[in-house]
Amino acid sequence: MECDEEDQIQFDDEDFQTQNKEDQQEQAEEEEENGEMMIDGGLEDWDQFNSAGPSLVEAVAEWSPGGPVAPQQVLQLDGYTKNYLCLPEDNIYNVSFSRFKIRDLDSGAVILDIKKHQPTEIQDIIDCDPNRFIQYHFSPAFLALREIGATLEFTVGSKALNCFRLIERHFFKNLLLKTFDFEIGFCIPHSRNTCEHIYCLPDLEPHVVEDMIANPFETRSDSFYFVNNKLIMHHKAEYSFAAQTDASRGNNVNSVG
Repeated sequence: MECDEEDQIQFDDEDFQTQNKEDQQEQAEEEEENGEMMIDGGLEDWDQFNSAGPSLVEAVAEWSPGGPVAPQQVLQLDGYTKNYLCLPEDNIYNVSFSRFKIRDLDSGAVILDIKKHQPTEIQDIIDCDPNRFIQYHFSPAFLALREIGATLEFTVGSKALNCFRLIERHFFKNLLLKTFDFEIGFCIPHSRNTCEHIYCLPDLEPHVVEDMIANPFETRSDSFYFVNNKLIMHHKAEYSFAAQTDASRGNNVNSVG
């Protein structure tokens, strides 16, 4: 009986190992088939970028008006964009900015406050000729600030905003200074909204600061606005940190259509 029992135990163990190998082989085949199906089917991940497609930078470089641009693509850009990556007509949610204020968080001093007249009633009309480029004039002291708060006031048209997101990329010449990524979230239709983003400014080497002051408007930024991971607005800006003359003081913004 003992011998038979040992034989039975050994047989069960071999049978289990054989069955386990068969299960592992079947699982591997299923994973391989699923992997092929995902690639062949062109399934997309959360930011609408297919890992089997072209590289992120290549995808943006080959962009043509009307083509989709995903958040992960702009996060991989290695420089300031030469062209706008979306059209004014892509702002189908009729997001309209009415105020932009910058303050120093340490002192509370207001550095910039731009207000745009907005009608009492929110209009659901797409602005096909918005000002998408702006120049800012700041003093050299701005580069010594550590944290600033930027307040945005904006209205929304008849469509709700889901996953409203702002990505900013700041460059000095070909040097990436910093990337800012803000989740604004959900906004209801026909609403007026206010949010403040906190910017932790980068620690720059003294020679970089000197170069930025000596080269006005060589510091640039791209601002990308996404809804549901689809680019709806693209704004550009240039910055001067040169000392201003008495004649130019008080005029901190040039808006160019």
